[in-house]
Amino acid sequence: MILLSTQLLDDLEQPGGVQRALQKAIELEHATLPTYLYSLYSLGDSNVEIAGLVLSVIMEEMLHFAIACNTLNAIGGSPDIDKPDFIPIFPGHLPGGVDESLCVHLRRFSKEHVHNTFMAIEEPEDPLHFPLLAAADMKHVTIGEYYTRIEKRIADLGEGIFTGDPGRQVLGGFPPDEIFPITDVASATKGIELITQQGEGTTTSPLDPEKELAHYYRFAEIWHGKKLVPVKDPPPGTPDDQKFKYDGPAIPFDEAKVLPIIDDPKSSKYPPTSQAHYLNDNFNYAYTSLLKALHRTFNGHPNELDSAIAVMHSMRELAMEMMTVPFANGENAGPSFEYQPVNR
Repeated sequence: MILLSTQLLDDLEQPGGVQRALQKAIELEHATLPTYLYSLYSLGDSNVEIAGLVLSVIMEEMLHFAIACNTLNAIGGSPDIDKPDFIPIFPGHLPGGVDESLCVHLRRFSKEHVHNTFMAIEEPEDPLHFPLLAAADMKHVTIGEYYTRIEKRIADLGEGIFTGDPGRQVLGGFPPDEIFPITDVASATKGIELITQQGEGTTTSPLDPEKELAHYYRFAEIWHGKKLVPVKDPPPGTPDDQKFKYDGPAIPFDEAKVLPIIDDPKSSKYPPTSQAHYLNDNFNYAYTSLLKALHRTFNGHPNELDSAIAVMHSMRELAMEMMTVPFANGENAGPSFEYQPVNR
């Protein structure tokens, strides 16, 4: 699990604390995307079922990003997205983290990477079926608890904090029951609870409000190689962690079809005149353009979401071209997810 410093909670009680907390939440939601996308790209057109599971989590992380942005706008803030330090450094730790044991990498897809990184990121405080990962001896909170405290602080401050322009709410790109105007305590609470339950499930079920598996359990299906399914007719009194089991249809994985891309690429690794350097520049231009488009979308131009989505689709094509380029030691190049505006 991602462990966050309790200093983030302390700051919630200070003037402007909720706005700063939501900005940090936006950064956290985005921070998982490069590592998930890098592994997804490495699957190419293979391992379709696994790719679908990873993509489903990516899409919901983008939804959570949008809800956090809408909530920040609703209370008079402005999401700050278009800046170099919005992007985590890979390998490295995610924003606000205090658990030095979780170092996040850009790596090709493997079951080990799913288990050691994806499941560790998404692990709830009390996961069903799985023991907790050992936590460092330090003061910390989980992302779920962080969101819960933001929700409580919003409720404590009341309706008076909702001073933002309703016209800045972004309502496209997702089903209307998942993306909706954040205008008051009730709608903010609904949005935050959707984020936490889609990410972690509940303490009694691995399912989110849409009856889909929470992120942790989708990744666990990949790790176990089987679908998580309800136990048929469990006896009365069956513990919650025995009402589901990984006993459904197999989820096949053909490791030989994963593209052999390098770990943790950097622009500095590619010789300046090489094809890999040129293609990496193109990818990073597109990635930076995506951040700029999202910044504009969530700062007063909600109808421009489609242009941001179009840029994100183009990133996959650029990555797939780059991942066919030999680099070194039998491995191919991969995109580095670095901030790179066109006019440097």
